[in-house]
Amino acid sequence: MLKVIALAAASLAGVQLMSANVESSKPGDYPKQIETWHAQRIERLKAPNGWLSLIGLHWMKDGKNSVGSAKGNDVVLAKGPAHLGSIVLKDGKATIELDAKADATIDDKKIASAELLDDSHEKPTTVAFGSASFFLIDRNGRKGLRVKDSAAETLTHFAGIQSFPIDPAWRVEAKWEAYAPAHSLDIPTVLGTVDKMPVPGKATFTRAGKTYSLLPVLEDKDAKELWFIFADRTSGKETYASARFLYADMPKDGKVVIDFNKAYNPPCAFTPYATCPLAPPENRLDLPVTAGEKKYAPGRH
Repeated sequence: MLKVIALAAASLAGVQLMSANVESSKPGDYPKQIETWHAQRIERLKAPNGWLSLIGLHWMKDGKNSVGSAKGNDVVLAKGPAHLGSIVLKDGKATIELDAKADATIDDKKIASAELLDDSHEKPTTVAFGSASFFLIDRNGRKGLRVKDSAAETLTHFAGIQSFPIDPAWRVEAKWEAYAPAHSLDIPTVLGTVDKMPVPGKATFTRAGKTYSLLPVLEDKDAKELWFIFADRTSGKETYASARFLYADMPKDGKVVIDFNKAYNPPCAFTPYATCPLAPPENRLDLPVTAGEKKYAPGRH
């Protein structure tokens, strides 16, 4: 399942401008709320096992896959023992056998072999060696190793993310049209695949006299938030080309609040080893959304 996360309008047709003190009696609190939200987002990004720690993504072939940092392996790790072991993939099931000389653990245990549960499970099996580790991911039946390193340069050299100035006018209350039953939306990915995801409804707003709409998706059947995957006229210029993410609370009384000051970059903006969704054609807005995070520039704050 895809996962892993900017518009405002003056309203004459179903969208009302939200003031800075909607959530607080103190007008100065709104910018502080956004600053706090962004600081927490950065801390999650900088976590030792966060997206900045990725150093590899290796797809498995059916049969036996030798794994290690030596060049002769089927899977050549950027870091780790020369010969870590081997992974056998058969009928969609993966098992690992560690090399006797490899200083590695499986789910923090010194054991020689185990089945590798992929990330469709609540706790995928983790193989750790030094500051690095990997677990198995499943993307439409395709199995791969996602490798992380808490000492990765992308993490240790991270300098922050620039954002547009916080503007309460980009926090909008949009008209909500529920779909019963839910529609489905084709979400393309960087892998060239397409995921069908449920769309519970449509959010509509106006900007400078023009009407726009966005289709949110649900990440799973128990989703508690709407997930917007969108692009706009800043995409590929001031902002990341493929998409930005935005979450919103579930609709209430026929309305949904969309705070584009919380629009943020997907993992693929920071690493080539993520498997991100792209903005579908339905969510490519024909206007510049000058709110939220800007394009990430490594080494520049």
